[in-house]
Amino acid sequence: MPGESLFHDLEPLLEQVNKPIQYVGGELNAQLKDWNCGGYGPDGEELTTRWALMYPDAYEVGVPNQGVMILYEVLNERDDALAERTYSMWPDMETLMRESGVPQFTVDGHRSVRDFDVLGVSFSTELGYTNLLTALDLAGIPMHANERGLDDPIVLAGGHSAFNPEPIADFIDAAVVGDGEEAVLLITDIIKEWKSSGKPGGRRGLLLELARTGSVYVPSMYQVDYLPDGRIQRVVLTEEAQGVPWRVSKHTVMDLDEWPYPKQPLVPMAESVHERMSVEIFRGCTRGCRFCQAGMITRPVRERSITGIGEMVENGLAATGFEEVGLLSLSSADHTEIGDLAKGLADRYEGTQTGLSLPSTRVDAFNIDLANELTRNGRRSGLTFAPEGGSERIRKVINKMVSEDDLINTVAAAYGAGWRQVKLYFMCGLPTETDEDVLQIADMAKRVIETGRQVSGRKDIRCTVSIGGFVPKPHTPFQWCGQLSAEETDERLKKLKDAIRSDKKFGSSIGMRYHDGKPGIVEGLLSRGDRRIGSVIEAVWRDGGRFDGWSEHFSYERWMEQAARVFAEMDDPIDVDWYTTRERGELEVLPWDHLDSGLDKEWLWQDWQDALDEEEVDDCRWTPCFDCGVCPQMDTDIQIGPTGKTLLPLTVLGSGAKKLASAEHSH
Repeated sequence: MPGESLFHDLEPLLEQVNKPIQYVGGELNAQLKDWNCGGYGPDGEELTTRWALMYPDAYEVGVPNQGVMILYEVLNERDDALAERTYSMWPDMETLMRESGVPQFTVDGHRSVRDFDVLGVSFSTELGYTNLLTALDLAGIPMHANERGLDDPIVLAGGHSAFNPEPIADFIDAAVVGDGEEAVLLITDIIKEWKSSGKPGGRRGLLLELARTGSVYVPSMYQVDYLPDGRIQRVVLTEEAQGVPWRVSKHTVMDLDEWPYPKQPLVPMAESVHERMSVEIFRGCTRGCRFCQAGMITRPVRERSITGIGEMVENGLAATGFEEVGLLSLSSADHTEIGDLAKGLADRYEGTQTGLSLPSTRVDAFNIDLANELTRNGRRSGLTFAPEGGSERIRKVINKMVSEDDLINTVAAAYGAGWRQVKLYFMCGLPTETDEDVLQIADMAKRVIETGRQVSGRKDIRCTVSIGGFVPKPHTPFQWCGQLSAEETDERLKKLKDAIRSDKKFGSSIGMRYHDGKPGIVEGLLSRGDRRIGSVIEAVWRDGGRFDGWSEHFSYERWMEQAARVFAEMDDPIDVDWYTTRERGELEVLPWDHLDSGLDKEWLWQDWQDALDEEEVDDCRWTPCFDCGVCPQMDTDIQIGPTGKTLLPLTVLGSGAKKLASAEHSH
């Protein structure tokens, strides 16, 4: 029977695998609804829309994911819908499931993923693509979308990587671009209507209905033609796509106070990467960092009010028992009321062991008062700042308007206030970058240590330099630029390492963490790839590719070998370099041009030219509009404070006040 629990078959496998707890479910605030919660129509047709939500990575990485958690709650609040979660199976479990005939299952009801109407997969990185294929294969869902029938789920991609879903176009039925909250409700309505009407047009009929909304992208409704030199000639609608718009628009949720999710955050059974309750304090960013896809595609800025955040924190802590609250956004210290917010929360939770954290802090938005509020009730951990570029020049190229003096003044204040450890995040391989730009990271780190020793009078000052390889992303001004090769990236990082180590005075106080250039090349291939990359992904998966985001499972050689083999069988003159290190021209049709993030392509191109001229652009939150196109095209606008309100109630929830607060609550 569809919807039956598979736990009886799964249970014997649990004692044979590593971390069996991740497959058991039953977490605090998890939901398990009746399979037929939506009831039946007059002719006995089912009226329940069933979603299996997948984060294509291990449970410990996927379970704290805000996006999945929010959609899980939004869907389960509906009487006529249910949502359950599924994650990637570790290789040991995958092997046993294949041997025992146990299909991909949800952790909530241990139901077969194939029984659901929709398999919604949230991709925050392209390196999860091979894990999607494992899930489809284990679920018994045909891998290619054109082979699926009426009883197979609609495979739907979302998340940041869905802004260019072309590399996985063969494997997905549809993609949602942008915010998911309203999108999943719209899709649920369409599926319910289709079911209650007797499933008119079959599977294609449903996909056509979704595509006609203009806000769900169905790749099979579009045909891609190529030029002899390998570039895309054009993307056109197929003959059957009657009434489908040529461009698909992103979803933007306005007024975040109306969407205070998650209200009941999940508390993982097993250890996870983030042991905290997270509250998204605003969405979007207009700082205009040219490398940052997240900032570009989530415009405009939409803040939650200080009172809305306070309520979410209060309710979330009561529902979970977590002792740390993460105030999430792309640049949390930019919230217009961040000082009042941090002080209000620190006052409220004084003496309760509840710590606050800002996962990302801009150097120029940080101040010691804010830092002291954040650590008042919790532990004082290290501070992380992201200058991104080593030299003043390269920071102008990437529009990261932070001077070295800004950084030094900030760390001086931090070390002077008692911090001992600072982490600095940079990128290697940025457009126009030279060895000299990267070597200046060493000079900056030495200045940080020297400053810390001076202001604190101590020798035990530490600074960790963390470096990631730059990967150009769609819908950014750098979508046209050539990527630095893996070999050049490694060579540049080696020179930096030598420069840090060779300094006897400061070298031992500076730690260096970096990834080699190889994963970045694969990510680059996938992030700016077109439909032809699907054959490479499948070949890598068939050769054993799994968990490519994990260094112990990732194989650069496998990717390069399979890509070379697949490309050799094609007529087009393309290879890995063609997708990664090649610079694109202004008029080239890009694989994602028919997916509308709201950003004008002409504006992005001009910003790319400004980058090459080392010109900086201000933040439109506090300056006149720069005509990026988002607000008029998406019918949205910037929503920021200050609201002028304060956090209430002002009851301090420390040990002495706990009884008082609970007594007030009970009346």
